[in-house]
Amino acid sequence: MNTIFKKIAVGLTGIALMAFTAYALPHHGKADGVSGPTPAMAEAPAPHPQCFGGLIEFTPVRSCYIPQMKTFVVVDSVDCAVDMLRFDPEKDSLVRVGRFVTEDNLKKRHDLKNIVRPKSVSVVGHRVVVLASAVNDSSYIAVLAMCPGKEMTLVAKRAFKCHSDAFEATPEELIVVGHNNVGYDINTLSLRDCGLDNIAEAPLATMHYHKPKQAEKIKQSDPVGIGLTAVAVSVVFLALVCIALIIQGTSKLVSNVEKKDKPAKKGEDAAAAETSQSANKDGEILAAIGAAIHLYNDELHDEEDTVITIQKVERAWTPWNAKYYNMNHYFNRR
Repeated sequence: MNTIFKKIAVGLTGIALMAFTAYALPHHGKADGVSGPTPAMAEAPAPHPQCFGGLIEFTPVRSCYIPQMKTFVVVDSVDCAVDMLRFDPEKDSLVRVGRFVTEDNLKKRHDLKNIVRPKSVSVVGHRVVVLASAVNDSSYIAVLAMCPGKEMTLVAKRAFKCHSDAFEATPEELIVVGHNNVGYDINTLSLRDCGLDNIAEAPLATMHYHKPKQAEKIKQSDPVGIGLTAVAVSVVFLALVCIALIIQGTSKLVSNVEKKDKPAKKGEDAAAAETSQSANKDGEILAAIGAAIHLYNDELHDEEDTVITIQKVERAWTPWNAKYYNMNHYFNRR
């Protein structure tokens, strides 16, 4: 029986390893659900970072400083607003001179994923550019005008159907990048003809990268599903074999323990039998002693005559127990 189990386990293990190898290794020229590079591309050396002179790094900016105006533009994510702070010589501290709220109905919202919060801020010329985004697929770019001594006012606004993280604004274009659970989004606005003030009418170019899910990877590497089926069947059979081996080993272990306990139980039974026999003997002895004491006491008892000595004695009558004294006086009068 053990030999059969071992042969089955070895065969199923080999099948599982073969299926896993065929299922896990991707096909040549494909990786992560994206068309793989050609051999010429694969052999080409990677370019050095210094080759990219115009490298743009997208990093969310929480605050920026304007030296000419001695003004700070900061992001307040708690109140979902962008504040404009200016130094006041009289108070010797910063004073808020402007505010732009990215979420108008913040108090009425209970779904945190849909609240639009400011993500990044930048200053381009005399305009403040604010990127606001929600956790779900919604974001927008707001262009604000900042005038000395006045609050910031909204000049233009452009919405996107994606979650956004950061942006980079130049006089010619504005690039907004973001990511979500599905993939990555890059939105490019051309500002050559319209500028920031007419950002709502600027041409928009959207690029999206779809991150392949695990199911898509499996479908690409195993279109028919033979490898997945083999792996599933092998895993089930291996689990059943393991369960059978565990049950068999447990039964053997229990039987061995019972065999070891039998001599001890026999010794205990013999000791119990001897104890019961001695207890029976002691009981017989006690019974004999009790019977002897009873007979001895009977012999010591005096023999009395069986003559009845009851005599009737006449006594004088007394009214202490007369019933009519206990009656109501009303009946006595009648």
